[in-house]
Amino acid sequence: MRARDTDWDGVRLHVVTGKGGTGKTTVAAALALALASGGRKVLLVEVEGRQGIAQVFDLPPLPYEERKIAIAPGGGDVYALAIDPEEAMLEYLEMFYGMRRAGKALTKMGVVDFATTIAPGFRDVLVTGKTSEAVRRKDKTGRRIYDAVVLDAPPTGRVARFLNVTNEVAGLARVGPIKNHADLVNGVVASPETAVHFVTLLEEMPVQETLDGIGELREAGLPPGGIFTNMVRESLLPASVLDVAAKGRFDAAELALGLKAAGLAEGGADATAVAEALAEEIAEHAHRTRLERRERRSLDTSGRPRYELPLLADGVDLAGLYELAESIHAQGAA
Repeated sequence: MRARDTDWDGVRLHVVTGKGGTGKTTVAAALALALASGGRKVLLVEVEGRQGIAQVFDLPPLPYEERKIAIAPGGGDVYALAIDPEEAMLEYLEMFYGMRRAGKALTKMGVVDFATTIAPGFRDVLVTGKTSEAVRRKDKTGRRIYDAVVLDAPPTGRVARFLNVTNEVAGLARVGPIKNHADLVNGVVASPETAVHFVTLLEEMPVQETLDGIGELREAGLPPGGIFTNMVRESLLPASVLDVAAKGRFDAAELALGLKAAGLAEGGADATAVAEALAEEIAEHAHRTRLERRERRSLDTSGRPRYELPLLADGVDLAGLYELAESIHAQGAA
């Protein structure tokens, strides 16, 4: 289902996931820019400790604090936060137990790392909790601080478990502050205010992982959003030519005559060599186009809105990021 003008107006938390290599962080950054366009304020959050946001925006490593990193088209502001689980733990201890000093001592002793290693679900609760707090935060007038929050989440294979914090803490605590904290987080993550978007390529493995991820979210009662197909290459040849080439019936000899007549090759031997090389490229392009059509049909079975983002000829730099943001906005995803 190719999407146009999809209504995400009620969504405050946009979670972005995808198989490694699909450009997940780049799409999350572009989505944040698109959501901020026109004067809005958006927070872009990362949780994996890779400093991916800093790399995409060509910035020094980000500290554990919210800071403005970009101006969106139309004057909006994009802020960024690279969550540090250790700092999030200290905030948690201070918030619920008034134990920040004790927490720092525990950090020096390695207890924090120990706790999050033996109970990795607790680490997820900490970082998703920090994100959901940003979604809920209001100023003195009662207005939300951020119009939207974009979370650059873990890869597709882990996202359902990462977001399903209620299950993750079930073995840690059934009552008390940890359970209450998880319930608050779940109240945001599982609500209509949240959408989990998937980034994929038109290739079999990332497409299948996307479909599996959507299925896992539905089983967990979490809200799937849209599908962003990244690095899409437009076909340069008419469908009729591609169909003939895909069936192996492309006439290289006829192409050689055309090259020679157009003065693009010198002599019959040169025209034949060039034509054969071109025919091989055309056949490969036709084969790839056919596979991409198949993957698009597979994605359509998900029933989720789809958005296609172009392959950037010059790679992902700041200008390319704004180009992707414009594409997202033009397709109604922001």
